Amino acid sequence: MARPGARNLITDIEGILVGQAEDPGVRTGVTVVVAVTPCLGAVAVAGGGPGTRETDLLGSGRLVSGHVDAVCLSGGSAYGLAAADGVMDGLRAEGRGFALARRPGVPATPIVPGAILYDLANGGDKDWGETAPYAGLGRAAFAATGKAFRLGRAGAGYGAMAGTAPGGTGSASIVTDDGFSVGALAAVNSFGSVRMPGSDAFWAWPYEIGGEFGGARPAAGLSFDAEDWGAAKASAHPRENTTIACIATDVAVSHDEAQRIAQMALAGMARAIRPVFAPTDGDVIFVLSTARREAALPRPLLVARLGELAAGTLARAIARGVYEAEQPS
Repeated sequence: MARPGARNLITDIEGILVGQAEDPGVRTGVTVVVAVTPCLGAVAVAGGGPGTRETDLLGSGRLVSGHVDAVCLSGGSAYGLAAADGVMDGLRAEGRGFALARRPGVPATPIVPGAILYDLANGGDKDWGETAPYAGLGRAAFAATGKAFRLGRAGAGYGAMAGTAPGGTGSASIVTDDGFSVGALAAVNSFGSVRMPGSDAFWAWPYEIGGEFGGARPAAGLSFDAEDWGAAKASAHPRENTTIACIATDVAVSHDEAQRIAQMALAGMARAIRPVFAPTDGDVIFVLSTARREAALPRPLLVARLGELAAGTLARAIARGVYEAEQPS
């Protein structure tokens, strides 16, 4: 049977590191997913109110879709897009970045797509003066990259809400019997609820492995009204409700295959959040392939497997993020 990786984190994918930083006063944070060496990237945008950076670079036929240095996820709404500037600073200092030709005195350009969630109305002190904190948080998150990182109230999910429950940053991984690895990381700030109405069980409960988000199960015979969303937010405002995520795999895939995996991974959000992809949501999924493992399988079958693994692993990551955010600190 497929099983979680050693850490049950996206960093179980060889060549992937994660760093996080928070500002408790502002009640916000940043998460950066760093590829140790540049990797292939794709993206799927499903929400009606996304806030993104450099996603056009990941479209079909683009020059740099095969050279992604990092993905930056941030709180702060549009202000948070500046977090990628700090990540770029860290990468540039290490000599990382894309260049058609290396020339003395001409810096390469780190490729750092990103997405943001809205946490501006969460009660933190947003009177930060002339300079928003996000570029600095991006630099700090990059400096903190490693294999281990915190879940729950951490990183981009630090100031998030999932419906009326605390939101957070979650992660999970899966390794197949034949050695393919898929990992997911999500910052959950959804309009929709992550739990079934009248139950402690997460919508994602069928995908849980080893009690990783508490083990709650719905009561036998539980049913609910088709329009009962459970603990969703009482009101939804544009751009204020978002789940942003990153999927990583060690399997070599083409750009079109990665794009299909990203589209299939959207099902993971639908399995974990209800409702999702609404006009006020900014839901975005990035996919990274480190291409460290070749697969001798028919390509349609391979992509179907990876896409389904991505969806299930993302559903688990979303539930873990909320579950860990609710635990005593």
